[in-house]
Amino acid sequence: MKSRSDGGPGAALDIRLLGPMSIRRDGVMLALPASRKVRALIAYLGLAPRALTRTHLSDLLGDIADDPRGALRWCLSKARLVLDEPGLHRIQTVADTVRLDLAGCEVDAVEVEQAMQAGIATIEPARLRALAQRFAGDFLEGLELDRSADFNGWLAAQRRRFRSCNVAVLEQLVAGGAPASDEAFAYLDAWLRLAPLDCCAHELFLKALLERGQVREGEEHLAATARVFEAEGLDWRPLRDLWRDARTRHANGPAPTAPAAARPLVPEPGTSAAARRASIAVMPFVDHMPINAARGGLADGLVHDIITRLAKLRSLFVIAQGTVFALDERSVGAAEAGRTLNVDYVVGGSLRRQGDRINVSVELAETRSARILWAETLVYKLDDTFELLDDIGNRIVASIDSEIEATERNRAVLKPPTSLDAWEAHHRGLWHMYRFNEADNQRARHFFEMAVRLDPTFARAHAGLSFTHFQSTFQRWAEPGSAIDSAYTAASQSLLADERDPAAHWAMGRALWLRGRQEPALAELETAVQLSPNFALGHYTLAFVHSQSGDPQAAIGFSDHSRSLSPYDPLLFGMLGTRAMALARLRRFEESADWALRAAARPNAHAHIHAIAAHCLALAGRVDEARGVIASIRERVPLYRGEDFLAAFRFEPEGRALFASASRAIGLA
Repeated sequence: MKSRSDGGPGAALDIRLLGPMSIRRDGVMLALPASRKVRALIAYLGLAPRALTRTHLSDLLGDIADDPRGALRWCLSKARLVLDEPGLHRIQTVADTVRLDLAGCEVDAVEVEQAMQAGIATIEPARLRALAQRFAGDFLEGLELDRSADFNGWLAAQRRRFRSCNVAVLEQLVAGGAPASDEAFAYLDAWLRLAPLDCCAHELFLKALLERGQVREGEEHLAATARVFEAEGLDWRPLRDLWRDARTRHANGPAPTAPAAARPLVPEPGTSAAARRASIAVMPFVDHMPINAARGGLADGLVHDIITRLAKLRSLFVIAQGTVFALDERSVGAAEAGRTLNVDYVVGGSLRRQGDRINVSVELAETRSARILWAETLVYKLDDTFELLDDIGNRIVASIDSEIEATERNRAVLKPPTSLDAWEAHHRGLWHMYRFNEADNQRARHFFEMAVRLDPTFARAHAGLSFTHFQSTFQRWAEPGSAIDSAYTAASQSLLADERDPAAHWAMGRALWLRGRQEPALAELETAVQLSPNFALGHYTLAFVHSQSGDPQAAIGFSDHSRSLSPYDPLLFGMLGTRAMALARLRRFEESADWALRAAARPNAHAHIHAIAAHCLALAGRVDEARGVIASIRERVPLYRGEDFLAAFRFEPEGRALFASASRAIGLA
C-alpha cells in the first residue's frame, strides 16, 4: 500500500503496526527509538488522515506537566532521526500542526484500513491472503504508555478495530473456499482464536470437522464451546442443535455448506426468513468525562436514548439495552459484540469533555465486513443536558437510519430479482422509488408487491407500495381515481400490519391528503412523528401539507427539522421545495426563489419541483430566470402547463391565486 501522498523522492519506508512495531528502509530494519512515547507518536502520525495540532499531540502523550510543548519537540526530533533522510523531511510542521509525509511508503494498518473501506467482498483471493499475512499480532503490540490515558484509550480502540478487520478477512477467505480444506481450516482456527464467541465461526468449524470425518473432534469442540458460552452467560444450545442436525444430514449424504454470515444462526423469535429485518447493536459509549466511575452518566443516557429511538423507527431489529450493557461489563468491544450477537450492524462511540464543550464521536460499521459506513464527531456546548441528549440523539439516530437504508438498498440492487426475500425486495423497491420517473416507479411497485406477497405482515412494504400509487397520481402517470384508491388501500394494509410503525401512518396521511381530507391527513402525520420523533419523512410530509393550505410558518419549521434529521435524504428536493412554497405564501418572494432553486438543483428533482422554482422566481420578479427553468421542464415534459402544477398541489384559495398569477407572468397559463 502506497501512502496517502503522491510519490516523491526518498527511500521507501515500510512501517509495520499490526504486531510489534517495526520500520524498514529499502528492506533494511531500522533501530527504533528507545522512548516508547516517540514510537507511539510515529504510529499515531502514521495513521492520522490529516495534520494534527501540537496541543492535541501533547495531550495525547500525557504526563508532561512542566513543558508539554518542549517535550513534544524532543519527541519529534527523535522521530526525525529515524524517518527523515537527506533532502527529505518526513516529519513536517506547518504553523501549529504536525504531519508525517509517507510519500512512496507503506503502512500495513493503512493498507488494511483502505481495503476494508473499499469492500473486502470484491478483493481477489490472492490479495486477501496477502492482507491476512499483514496481521502479525495485536496493533502496536506491547506499546502501552504509563500515565497516558488518552493514548491508551486510542490504542485499545485501534486494537479492537484491527482485530475485527482481521476476523473479516479470515471470514471472507473461508467463505471463498472449501471450508474443509487445510487452508480454510487454518483460517477458521485463527478466526475462532480472535472471536471465540462468534457463532458463525463455530457453525462453520463444526461443519468442516464433520466433512473431514472428525466427528470426535467435533464433539470435543462443542463441549469446550458450551463451557465458554455458559461462562459468558450465552446460549450454546443452537450450536448443539445445529451439530445434531448436521450429523444426521451428513449420515444421509453430504449437504452444501452455507457461507459464513449468509443468515443468522438463530432467527428472531416469532419471525420467518421472509419477515427478517436488518439488526443492530448499540454498544455503551466509552466515557472520558471527568466523573465516570458509576454507570448511569451522560454516556449511558445517550446510548439508552439511541436504542429507544431506533426501536421506535420499527425498521430495525434492535438489541435490548440489558444485553449490550452486559457485554460491555465483560469488556467486549463493539465489533466483537456485533459478532457475538450476530447482528448486521454495530454502533460504538465515546464522549470527551473539553472545557465547556463535549465531543461525541460515533461510528456505524457493518459487522461482518468491518467496513465503517458512517463516522462523525459532534461538538456541543454543555448548557442543558436534556436538550443536549435530545439533539445528539436526533442526529445520530437519523444518520444511522439513513446509512443503513442506503446500504440495504445498494445491496439489494446487486442481487438477482428471483433470489430476493421480502426485506431485500422492499429495499430494491426503495432504490427504484427514489429515481422519481414513471418507469422506475413501476419497477418499484413490482418489488413492493413482491415483498408483500412474500410477507403480508411487512408494514413498510405496504407503505412503499402506497407511495408508488401516490406518485402515479401526483405526477399524472395514471388515472387519478384508481391510483388514489390503491394508495389508500395499501396504506390501510400497512396500518393493519403494524399500527405502531410511523411509516404506516405516513402512508395513510399521504393517501388521505390525496382524497382531499387535510385534517385527518395531518392527524395521521402527527401520529407518525409522535411514534418516532426521528422519522424524517413524517416531518417532511407535514411541511408538504402545511406549505400549501395549512400554516406556512409551521411548514418552514417542519421542513427545517426534516433536513436536520436527514440532510442527504432522497426527498431533499421536496424538503427544500416545501420551504419555498411556504415562503411564497408568506410573500417572502426573494427567499422563496432562492430556496426553490436549491430544490431544483437536486439531481433527482422532478418536473413539479422545477415548476415550484419557476413560479417562485416569477413571484420574485426574476422572469427571465423563470423562463429558463420552464425550458428545462419542457425538455422532460413537453406539454407541461401551469394547470398541471396547480392540479398537483392543494393550495388554499389565496395561495392558488398567487401561483396562478405567477403562471400567467411566465406564459405557463
